[in-house]
Amino acid sequence: MKILIAPINWGLGHASRCIPLINKYVADGCEVVIAGDGDSLALLRKHFPNLRTINFPSLNLKYSKGNSQVWAIAKALPRVISWSIRDHYALKRLLATEHFDRIISDNRFGLYVNLKPKSRYFGRHAKPKKPERIAKEPETIYITHQLMIRAPKGWHWLEPLMASVHRSIILKYTHCWIPDYAGTENLSGELSHKYPLPRNAKFIGPLTRFPVKQPQNINENNTEEPSDRFDIVAVLSGLEPQRSMLEKQLIDYYIDKEEKVLIVRGKTNMPNTTVQNRNITLVPYMNDLQLQCALQAAKTIIARSGYSTIMDLHALGCLYKASLVATPGQPEQEYLASIH
Repeated sequence: MKILIAPINWGLGHASRCIPLINKYVADGCEVVIAGDGDSLALLRKHFPNLRTINFPSLNLKYSKGNSQVWAIAKALPRVISWSIRDHYALKRLLATEHFDRIISDNRFGLYVNLKPKSRYFGRHAKPKKPERIAKEPETIYITHQLMIRAPKGWHWLEPLMASVHRSIILKYTHCWIPDYAGTENLSGELSHKYPLPRNAKFIGPLTRFPVKQPQNINENNTEEPSDRFDIVAVLSGLEPQRSMLEKQLIDYYIDKEEKVLIVRGKTNMPNTTVQNRNITLVPYMNDLQLQCALQAAKTIIARSGYSTIMDLHALGCLYKASLVATPGQPEQEYLASIH
């Protein structure tokens, strides 16, 4: 089976939750191709250096520096629509040269497929156009935890409309996978449980790059051994400039405090060079085993309240000691921080 996996480049969470899927398909002997852009594609290239990767169109969104992202997102809507169209045609060009059995899109809206030719009648007695021979249509899968799009304060009246638009996108795919539990003990709350499921949707359980099993030690090939060194571990992610702003706030607050602090900057495109600033250690990124040990050993974890981060912390049994910091003006993260 030949599989294309393509996460959206909106922080690193969408890419990181594709890691367990890629691992499973590779273990099953499938041919896996990764598509995407930016930091999320860089993250997957580091995890899977032997897999083929394809550059798909970039979205390149940025947040506002303020506490509201309403106008930043509103201004970006035409770009999101244009990007989705470019994504769709990039996929069509790819499928013109090679076949995939399954296409998995993590929140990339335009990666649906419709290869079935349409008969055209140009008059009452005209003959239908002879359909061309086509390959078997790929199975398309859309991954999302947001059947309900959370609106900013004062704009909640838009939520049914946004859910309807998103539902129309979901129905273009063969299947929709929701990475959460179906019952009341779920992680996403109203985001995936408020409205009835689309007919092609199902819950598949949380997706996390971390094994639930507790690691016994650090791999001997790893040079960093953070598990017994840090009281506070901060894991940064998300769009700029808010990522950098939180990093500066953490450094300003903790510099010269008694706690030993590790800040994982979430910068996969930087050389992995450690910077020591008094009691604060900064690293661009960590491999999964290093980060798992650091998180499980920390007294306090500071992280954005992105859904993939919540799934990871839940799997590691660390959610109880996390201080979740929502990106200002990001309604989804504000809601997830409030329920966790």
